[in-house]
Amino acid sequence: MSIEISLGLWQDRPPAEALGTARLAGELGFPALWIGEMATYDAFALAAAAGPALPPATRLVLGPFAVTVRDPMMIAMGAASVAALTGRSVSVALGTSSPVVVEQWHGRSRAGSAQALETAARSVRALLAGERVGGYRLRLPPVEPDIVVAAFGPRAVTTAARHADRMVLNLLDPPTAGDLVRRLRAADGRRPRVAAWAPAAIGSDLSAAYEQLRRGVVGYLAAPGYCDMFVRAGFGDVVEFARTGPHPRELLAAIPDALVDAVGVVGDRDAARQRIAAYREHGVDDVVLVPASTDADPLGAATLAAAKELLRERDAAT
Repeated sequence: MSIEISLGLWQDRPPAEALGTARLAGELGFPALWIGEMATYDAFALAAAAGPALPPATRLVLGPFAVTVRDPMMIAMGAASVAALTGRSVSVALGTSSPVVVEQWHGRSRAGSAQALETAARSVRALLAGERVGGYRLRLPPVEPDIVVAAFGPRAVTTAARHADRMVLNLLDPPTAGDLVRRLRAADGRRPRVAAWAPAAIGSDLSAAYEQLRRGVVGYLAAPGYCDMFVRAGFGDVVEFARTGPHPRELLAAIPDALVDAVGVVGDRDAARQRIAAYREHGVDDVVLVPASTDADPLGAATLAAAKELLRERDAAT
């Protein structure tokens, strides 16, 4: 199992801090850095800025990009641009995103998103390989097509089985991740690796980190699929409260630390080790940690250092 790092892009932190976290992840030698986007930097621009500070062996994983917001040509052009400008390997993650991002932020429709995901996975792979798609062909050097599909629903899992090199699972507890791994393995198609994306805070004084991570799960409590997972994990009362439409501050106050623990890698090093082992036992190949960044732990430095020790333990054991 590999341990990789994703930039948190926390909205309560200075945007430029993401570059510091990226540099630190590179210095510590993590095999891959995931760069998405929220309400600050464009992912391709941030990747081009972060790339020169990373070791040559560090792979950039860009996205997940919402396939009803960016078309395959736009995604392939951006990824190939980052690869050419930074001189490093890139992967491209694709997903359907959420109604808030697609419909409210971008004013687009999510109708047909499952089919758009399959089309994008197939087309972006071909475009990055230098093939012509719909009359368009990139003039930049071909990029080894490495496609990641963010999946939760059955259509997305099928798309991952058919077209992806990796399937990524976002904010899921190990048992739910295991269910999706089994669905993937039962589907016809390729045999992609599976990565679990988890918020992370490793250390002794985590009160500020819990506060930040609770804000990160608020939007998922009443979301289809996620709400069922939280109910199964024992948080049905919080889900029911979320469905009443409370003020975000009231909902945030109702989220216990244990709910964050259920979908994250949080606690001391022993707790983190056990949680990563739980993902492995449920069939996950790689864990992608999204380190909290607070005044007590700027850049997520303590979490990154602890994660690096866990990675060294894995290397020593193998």
